[in-house]
Amino acid sequence: MPLVTLTSDIGQQDYLVGAAKGRLLRINPEFQIIDISHSLSPFNYPQGAYVCRSAIRNFPEFTFHIVLINLFESKPDQLLFAFHKDQYVLCADNGLLGMILEDKPDMVIGIPFEKTAIKNTLYCIDVAAKAITQLVNGEPIQRIGNPDPSYIEKNPLRPMLGESWIEGQIIFIDNFENVVVNITQEQFEQQRRGRRFKIVFKRDEVIDRISGSYADVPQGEKLVMFNSAGYMEIAINKGNAAGLFGLRGYNETHTATSTMVQNRLFYQTVKVFFE
Repeated sequence: MPLVTLTSDIGQQDYLVGAAKGRLLRINPEFQIIDISHSLSPFNYPQGAYVCRSAIRNFPEFTFHIVLINLFESKPDQLLFAFHKDQYVLCADNGLLGMILEDKPDMVIGIPFEKTAIKNTLYCIDVAAKAITQLVNGEPIQRIGNPDPSYIEKNPLRPMLGESWIEGQIIFIDNFENVVVNITQEQFEQQRRGRRFKIVFKRDEVIDRISGSYADVPQGEKLVMFNSAGYMEIAINKGNAAGLFGLRGYNETHTATSTMVQNRLFYQTVKVFFE
């Protein structure tokens, strides 16, 4: 029974998520389908990569992960079908694959779209479902798609490093308005090297200790901890950190140097100073 996950930026307001599951089951009734999230922000690659990466690592080996994020940024002509660290990932050829894996996949094939097909979301689901079924049924890779295709690559959004500092970007704000930064505990400790530190955000907010849980500080107080995915999280015990501090998710399009953009970046980045 193939285990298949679904992640998308479709939302839950209309029929499309349900229709996608119906198409999967129509092609292979043995699929066991699990939702990861359908509430991701459109066009936000760092957020999508973080959510997918953090979920995928927890699934049994040889799970198939269908990622429907920003499917139509450009005219699509293939679906990527990758295998990496005992997990399968199927997604659009839009650069997201490398951001999710943070590495070159062990294997990748390109499944070409029919030139005359109407290339909408449900067509992409059909292509993914048929490819998974072929693989499960023992079809050779060469009959499913084109091995080692040319595909779009984008670099993962990584923190900036200095001798006595590390600067991360806010990549996710959860339902409680806790703020997730793209600094992992491993990166933090490697850069820290046992030194004292100050975590600074929104110009004048400072935290100088890592908490183990929200309850480590009094109600209403701010804290920093590493979440279950291993990423730095800024929170308020029984409060809304993003709303109170005016923090927001990082936007890759803000690359200009105007005063407006520079001011905006104060609310999208977090800096750690080591002493």
